[in-house]
Amino acid sequence: MLRSLVFLPVESSMIDRVTLEAAVQDCVQGGEEDSDQVFSVIDAFDIPKFDYNSERKKFIPSTALRSLHGQATDKAQLFRDRYTVLFQRTSRHELFTPAVMGANPEHQTKKFQLRPVEYLLGSVAKLGEIIVLGMVTQLKPGSYYLEDPTGAVKMDLSQTNFHNGLFTENCFVLAEGWYEDQVFHVTAFGFPPPEPAKTTRAYFGNINFFGGPSATCAKASTKLRVMERENEDAMIVFLSDVWLDDSKVMEKLRVLFTGYSEICPTAFVLCGNFTSSPFGSSHIKTLKESFRGLGNLIAQFPSLVESSRFIFVPGSQDPGPGNVLPRPAIPDCVTEELRRKVPNATFTTNPCRIQYCTQEIVVFREDMVTKMCRNCVKFPTDRDISTHFVKTLASQGHLCPLPLHVEPVYWGHDHTLRVYPLPDVVVVADKFDAYSNTHVDCTFANPGSFACNDAVFKVYYPATRQMEDSQIRD
Repeated sequence: MLRSLVFLPVESSMIDRVTLEAAVQDCVQGGEEDSDQVFSVIDAFDIPKFDYNSERKKFIPSTALRSLHGQATDKAQLFRDRYTVLFQRTSRHELFTPAVMGANPEHQTKKFQLRPVEYLLGSVAKLGEIIVLGMVTQLKPGSYYLEDPTGAVKMDLSQTNFHNGLFTENCFVLAEGWYEDQVFHVTAFGFPPPEPAKTTRAYFGNINFFGGPSATCAKASTKLRVMERENEDAMIVFLSDVWLDDSKVMEKLRVLFTGYSEICPTAFVLCGNFTSSPFGSSHIKTLKESFRGLGNLIAQFPSLVESSRFIFVPGSQDPGPGNVLPRPAIPDCVTEELRRKVPNATFTTNPCRIQYCTQEIVVFREDMVTKMCRNCVKFPTDRDISTHFVKTLASQGHLCPLPLHVEPVYWGHDHTLRVYPLPDVVVVADKFDAYSNTHVDCTFANPGSFACNDAVFKVYYPATRQMEDSQIRD
């Protein structure tokens, strides 16, 4: 009963009858309600938003109305929300928590204290060994500033040691250095330390940040955990750049479906773009015919039609209202013939989320590596770009830490791009070379371009949490 009360989103310290009844109902249900749904696809516009309450130190469901085209205050709130999430996470890290009173100094690690920008701006003397969490901005051409909710300070990056990661404008960093004459001389640039999902949930409980039918996190379901462990043959196939107007791609898909018709995957996740190039006025007609052809192809494999799900995530060149994230699904008028032949086909948003048993999977189709490399403050020297990219996303807790003029985002729906707590799998479908890296108990993968890179794709096995490289050779 007490555990249920702790995790209920109450609005005050006083407990009323309604709250008690909700706690009792939660105990009676025992987490069995809709949380036992094995597989669900979560539309970006259905993802719940939680706001962090610094006084109560917990996340509260947002009650604000979100419109597609927000007000100017929504743009400012977007960055405040990103900062608040990262600040509370960093403040709980062992490097920044206060030392324990009476503990043996020999067993204590060195502690640091986060300072706001206003601490620097309010000083007239030289300050040394300062660490500030803030956002990298360029308020004046050629001059970088560090900004947080309390102000902005100019940075000198001439002697800065950059840690691993892709540091772009609008990303949040931990900057260490000294302050003098209204300039913050940065000696070290790093990202806020990432946090494993189990640590986040141990602190905030079984709140369903991910979305879906359950009121609580799916990982709390013992029944789903058992099903996940017992279904060892379950697999999810990821493909990107599935050009349906290309005869070679369609032939490769035939080979793929033939091979999997004996042991049907749980799902095929096909990411756009679904045509080789935008066709102008004939684009919609070409795409409609291409989906009709794909529907005819899939219909030739009754076992796949019956047992597998087909999930379609749009790319930047597919039909939609501009290149603003999150991107809505491809219109029904284009896909109706395929959906008639393949009832288990789901056309969803970009990004989208997939819940399989207790596992959380995020799918995002965007050429992020190229965009982030182009907008780096300093390009990494070791050229291991995929590792830098993975660390950046995990540390930022966000799929798109880029300036809004580079990658526009609907201000009121920026929370749909969060990856906090970290899911089990993040698939960023990109034209960049295929990779698969595990960082902070989260698997980051790029299936590569199916059309351009010799039919490469990825296969994920939830029971073993393994991501397998695959390819259809000529």
